[in-house]
Amino acid sequence: MTSPILLTGGTGTLGSRIVPLLRDAGGKIRVLSRGSHEPGDGVEFLVGDLTTGAGIDAAVTGVGTIVHCAGSAKGDEDKTRTLVRAATRAGAHHLVYISVVGADRVPVLSRVDRAMFGYFASKRAAERIVADSGLPWSMLRATQFHDLTLTVVTQLAKLPVIPVPAGVRFQPIDTGEVATRLVELALGPPSGLVSDLAGPRVYGMDDLVRSYLRASNRRRVIMPVRLPGKAYRAVRDGANLAPERAVGHRTWEDFLATRLGTVPSSR
Repeated sequence: MTSPILLTGGTGTLGSRIVPLLRDAGGKIRVLSRGSHEPGDGVEFLVGDLTTGAGIDAAVTGVGTIVHCAGSAKGDEDKTRTLVRAATRAGAHHLVYISVVGADRVPVLSRVDRAMFGYFASKRAAERIVADSGLPWSMLRATQFHDLTLTVVTQLAKLPVIPVPAGVRFQPIDTGEVATRLVELALGPPSGLVSDLAGPRVYGMDDLVRSYLRASNRRRVIMPVRLPGKAYRAVRDGANLAPERAVGHRTWEDFLATRLGTVPSSR
């Protein structure tokens, strides 16, 4: 590989796992970041902002492949559009995008839906921008990361009574496994929409919370809550799951044991 690979979101939860994998593969790595960083071994950091567009043209100049991991619950489509336009001008030949399982199946139609599940709509809009960009592309939909799940349950556990959406299930996956798959895509030819990547087990949201409470030696009351809206109904029906693609290896229990220093549950 002669031209560098540009990684957006390279200092985030997922991107930080991708950097060493690309480095081990012998690639030249360029990381787009909103703040300045000291260059690392084989890693060049460039300051840029996908929200404003500042620094993006310089970041994409001379790159062949772009791995787009920078995203948020709001405005992901705008950031992707900014990147796509700059990449098109620069003549990039492969854009790799990470999306979420259910982006095409969770209807976010109302303000209530958007408040709770706007992430799916944002990802779906970004998917369309990538697919319609005219750039060769690869796209991976993954289920929820263990790290994000832990962040959510940790915040919920601060409450004396934990409200949990009734009937909602998740299929968390190890972030490192997602990073490995994205690197495979980045080093290969454009592949379009590839098979989903999902964790090894499906859990009720209440089960995820209870297992965290046990592992952290806390006691809380869990209160099931039914939410309004079509998006909630779709998630309750499993639109965010991919049980037929349960190819991940690391379970939620194993993840918790590593993070919290506990013994994994035998479940």
